[in-house]
Amino acid sequence: MTVLQAGMLSLLQDSGRRGHHRLGLSTGGPLDGVAFHYCNRLLQNPGNSTAIEISVGGLQLSAQVDTYICLTGANMPLTINGEEKGLWEVHPVAAGDVLDIGFARSGCRAYLGVADGFAIAPSFGSSATVVREKVGGLHGDRLHAGDQLPCKMVRSRKRLYLPEPDRPRYQNTLTVRVIPGYQQRHFSRVEQRRFFGSSFRVSEQCDRMGYRLEGPPIDCGIKGVLSEGICLGAIQVPPDGQPIVLLNDRQTIGGYPKIGSALSLDAARLSQMVAGSSVHFAPITVRTAHRALDLAQRFLLQRPLLERKA
Repeated sequence: MTVLQAGMLSLLQDSGRRGHHRLGLSTGGPLDGVAFHYCNRLLQNPGNSTAIEISVGGLQLSAQVDTYICLTGANMPLTINGEEKGLWEVHPVAAGDVLDIGFARSGCRAYLGVADGFAIAPSFGSSATVVREKVGGLHGDRLHAGDQLPCKMVRSRKRLYLPEPDRPRYQNTLTVRVIPGYQQRHFSRVEQRRFFGSSFRVSEQCDRMGYRLEGPPIDCGIKGVLSEGICLGAIQVPPDGQPIVLLNDRQTIGGYPKIGSALSLDAARLSQMVAGSSVHFAPITVRTAHRALDLAQRFLLQRPLLERKA
C-alpha cells in the first residue's frame, strides 16, 4: 500500500510492546483493543498482526497488490475507487485501487487491516508505534504521504462480516468502572463521593497518553507520591484536581496520587470519545473486574461471524 494522504493521525500498531517498562518503553498498541481484535479476526489473521490505527480519519491509500482489507471501529466512511463499502466487513482490493477513509461520524479511532497484516519489522519485539519514544512503525513516526506499507499478495479470503447488532456503539456518554487502589485512602470520603457522584467532561487535552477530564476538582490529602510504575487505566489526580485516565502511550512511572484504575474494557471505550463527551465513574471490586474481562473475552472469541457469498 502507498500512503496518498496520511490523515489526522495514522499509526501502525500490533497488540503492543510488553516487558520493556524497565527500559522506559511504553506498551503502545491499539487504544480500542476490541475493534483491533475484530479487524484481524474478520481477516482471519493472527491476533498480533499489524494494522493501521486511524484517529479522526482522512487516510487515503493506493493498493499495489491484490489483497483483502477490513475497517473496524469508529464510523468512518470507507470507499474503494469512489464506491462506498461497509465497515466491519472484508473487501477485496486489486492493484491500482484507491481506498479513502473519511472523517468519523461517531467514535474517533478505526482500524484498517490487510490479509496477513502489514509486514513491518519489529522494534523491541513489536511493530507498535509510540511517536514520543520514536519506536515501532516506520522509523518510529506516524504515517506520511509517500510511505510504502509492505503487505502480501493474497488472492483468496473469506468475505466475513460482523452483523450489525453485534457491532459496538460509540456514544457521547460513558460510565467507567474503576478498581480502587491503595492510594484511595489519601482521598477523604467526601472527595471519593464527589469523584464517583459527579459528571466529568472530556477535555481538548486528550491523546494516546491519556484523557484529561474536566469537572469538580478532586482534592487529595497528599500532593504527590514517590514515582512508581503506572498501569493501563490508572486515574491520576494532579494538584489541580482534574483527573487524567492514562492510556497505552502513558509514561512508565509517575508521582501523582491515583484514586484507582479504569477497567481496561472501559479505557478502550473512553478512547473512542471526543472532546465534550460526558464521563461518570463507578467503583467495582477486583473480582467483578475479573468476571467482566472473562465474559468479554468469551464474547469476543465466540461471537459468530457471517460470510458474504460473492
